[in-house]
Amino acid sequence: MCGIAGFLSANTRDGEAVLRGMTAAIAHRGPDDTGVYCDSEAFLGFCRLSIIDVAGGHQPMSNEDGNLWITYNGEIFNHSDIRPGLERAGHRYKTRCDTETIVHAYEEYGADCVSHFRGMFGFVIWNRETRTLFCARDRLGIKPLYYYWDGRLFAYASEIKALLEHPAISAKFEESLLPEYLAFGYVSEERTLFSGIRKLMPGHYLTVRLPRDSSPAEFKIKQYWDAPRFAEDPSNAGRGDAYWIGECRRRLEETVRMRLMSDVPLGMFLSGGVDSSAIAALIKRMADGPVKTFAVGYDEARYSELSYARQVASAIGTDHHEVVVGMEDFFNALPRLIWHEDEPICWPSSVSLYFVAKLAAEQVKVVLTGEGSDELFGGYSRYRFYQLNRQWHDRYSVLPGAFRNWIRGQVTGSPLLAANLRRKLGHTFLARGGSPESLYLDNFFSAFSQEQQQTLLGAGAPQGSPYSNFLRYWNPDGATGQAPSLLRRMLYADQKTYLAELLMKQDQMSMACSIESRVPFLDHTFVEFAATVPDNLKIRGGVAKYILKKAVEDLLPHSIIYRKKMGFPTPLRQWLLDPRAEGLFKLLRSPEGLLSQYLDREALDSLLDRHRRGVEDATDRIWRLLNLQLWGSRFITGERDVELFAGAARPR
Repeated sequence: MCGIAGFLSANTRDGEAVLRGMTAAIAHRGPDDTGVYCDSEAFLGFCRLSIIDVAGGHQPMSNEDGNLWITYNGEIFNHSDIRPGLERAGHRYKTRCDTETIVHAYEEYGADCVSHFRGMFGFVIWNRETRTLFCARDRLGIKPLYYYWDGRLFAYASEIKALLEHPAISAKFEESLLPEYLAFGYVSEERTLFSGIRKLMPGHYLTVRLPRDSSPAEFKIKQYWDAPRFAEDPSNAGRGDAYWIGECRRRLEETVRMRLMSDVPLGMFLSGGVDSSAIAALIKRMADGPVKTFAVGYDEARYSELSYARQVASAIGTDHHEVVVGMEDFFNALPRLIWHEDEPICWPSSVSLYFVAKLAAEQVKVVLTGEGSDELFGGYSRYRFYQLNRQWHDRYSVLPGAFRNWIRGQVTGSPLLAANLRRKLGHTFLARGGSPESLYLDNFFSAFSQEQQQTLLGAGAPQGSPYSNFLRYWNPDGATGQAPSLLRRMLYADQKTYLAELLMKQDQMSMACSIESRVPFLDHTFVEFAATVPDNLKIRGGVAKYILKKAVEDLLPHSIIYRKKMGFPTPLRQWLLDPRAEGLFKLLRSPEGLLSQYLDREALDSLLDRHRRGVEDATDRIWRLLNLQLWGSRFITGERDVELFAGAARPR
C-alpha cells in the first residue's frame, strides 16, 4: 500500500521540487520509502508502505529497457499466478513484487492488462516512446485515484491534497454539488467538491497521449468492468439452497486466503457482526500463528459493539485489542481527519475507524475488514422495508387521492398521535409518495430532503436535483431486456454510490495511520458470484444476508450470526445534546465560514434550536453541516485545524 502522485507538463518550472512537494503531502500513505522519476515531460512520485518484497519493491519501477515507468498503489493478489505466463512470453523479472507483474502485463497485453488482475489498485504507467500515460483503477474502487486535467496539465494522486500542492491547481468549491452533498454527504459521480479535480471512477482507465507537434493532447477514459446487474443467469435454474450456500463458503474461503498474502504482520478489524467475525474465524483456521483482532467502542454502552467483539474473539481464540473513544477524542480528531479524507466526512463511524486503525498500526501493517457484504447480499434493513413499503403503496394507491392526502396530513401532523408514532408512520407509504425519491431516498438516505433543502438554502445557493446521480444507477438501461427486481435495483445502485464512498473512508482512515486495509468480500469474482444469487437467498423470512449466515454457521456462535445488526453506531445524538457541544453550534453560525454564503441564517438558527430543545432530532443534518463548515475552513477559506475539546483516546 502506497501513495502516488505526479503530472505531465512540458512547462512546469522546478518540476522535481513540485513533485516532491506533492509526494510529501501524502507521506503518511508510505513512510517506508520514497522515489521519483522525472524526464522532460513526465514526473512520477511515490511513497511506500512496504508489504510485499520489502527489499525489492522500490518505485518508480521500470521494465527491462527503461521505456515504461510505473507508480502503483495497491495489491495484485494473483500476481504469482500471472507471472509464469509472462516469463514464458520472454519478460524478465528483477524482483518478486506485484508491481513488476503489472509492468510486464502492460507490455504484453496493453490496456487489457487490467482484466488479468484480482486485487485493489490505482496505478500509472508512463511510456516514454509513445509519450502516453496510462492510469487505471480497480473494479470496485477500493483504492483511490484522483486527477486534474485542463487540456494542458494532467496531474494525478492518491489523495486530493497532493494535487493541491501543484502551483497550477487551486482549491475552489464546486458549489453546484451542494444539493447532492446535503442529501447524501458525498458525491457519487466523477466530480469532487473541488472544482476541476475528479476521481477516476471504479472499473475505469484513462490515457493521456502527448503529441510530437503542436496539436492538442489526446485524453480518453474507458470503462472496462461493471458490477453485473439485472439479468438472471439461465444456467442457475434448478440449483437448490445447498449448492448456493456451499459455493458461497468455498468462494469466501478462497478470497480470504488470497488476502493473507503479506511479508509483514497482519490482523483483523472486528466489530462482532457476522461479516468481520466470519473473516476472522477463517483467518484463524488458515493462519499459522496467533491472529490479532482490533475493535473500537464508546463509554456509552448502548452504542458500543465491544462486548460482541470480545465474545467473538473469545470464541475463536484471537489476540484481541480495544480502544474506547469519548466525545472529546471524537471531535478533537475531526478537523484533522477531514484533512485526511480531503472532503467532508460522511459518516461518524469514519472517526471511529481512524482510532481502531491507529490502535492496529502499533502491531500490524495490514488488516482485513468486513466491508461490502451488506451491499452484495442485502444486509441493510432499508432493503426489506422498501420492498414492503412498495408493495403496500401499490395497493394503497387505488384509493382516492383526496382520502390519501387526508391520511398523510393526519400521520404527519395530528396531535392525537404521539410524536414517536408519527415519526415511525412518517417512514411508511401512508406519509410518502410512490417515487423512489420519496419512498426510498428521502426516507432512508437523505439528511436533508429536497423539501428541507429548499427551506435551508439561501436565495443565492445553487439549486438542482440531489438525486440525479443516484438515479442513473437505479434505473435500468434496457440492455438486458429484463426488468430488475427491486432488490437488485437497490443493491446495484448502492454498489455504485454508497459502497464507493465507504471504500474511500476505509482507505483514507487506515492510510492516515500508515496501515493497509483489505476487503475480501469485494474480490470482483466474489461480487460477480453474489450478483447471480437468487433474491430469496439474500433476504428470507426477514433474515438479511441469509446465504452468508448459513454458509458460516459452523464458524461462529449462533447468537453472533443472528443478532440484530447495529451498523457501527456512534452516540452522536447524545453528544450534540451535551452542553459542551455549544462550541460546535457557534462554529456553524460563523459569519466567516463557508456555510454563511449558502444558508438562510434564520432557518439554520431554527434547526439548531429545535434540536437543542429536543423537539426534533436533527443529528444527521447538523453532522452534515458541521463537516462542510470544517472542510471549508481547512481547504477553502484558509483556516487550519482547530482543537474543539481536550481529551485522548484510551487504548486497552
